[in-house]
Amino acid sequence: MGEDDFGHLERLASELGTRGLHARVVHSQTGRAFVRVINPNATSLTENVVCKAADYWWSWGERMHRADDPAGAATKVARVLAAVGE
Repeated sequence: MGEDDFGHLERLASELGTRGLHARVVHSQTGRAFVRVINPNATSLTENVVCKAADYWWSWGERMHRADDPAGAATKVARVLAAVGE
């Protein structure tokens, strides 16, 4: 994982925090870092986002958004993790 990927993950975690989600960068045992995101209003709504090849990726392996736009990516994650009525 490059420094750029780590920086992208940190910026995404910050953007997610401004949207009321709990987000932090986690280093896995395999060396791959990811952002762990939790909706504090519905803690079963979680996601792990990785960054590779200048893009953010959902945990199921689908490209989510370009990494140079963490605000746009955070909007998508917030929409997916929104609880009913949020």
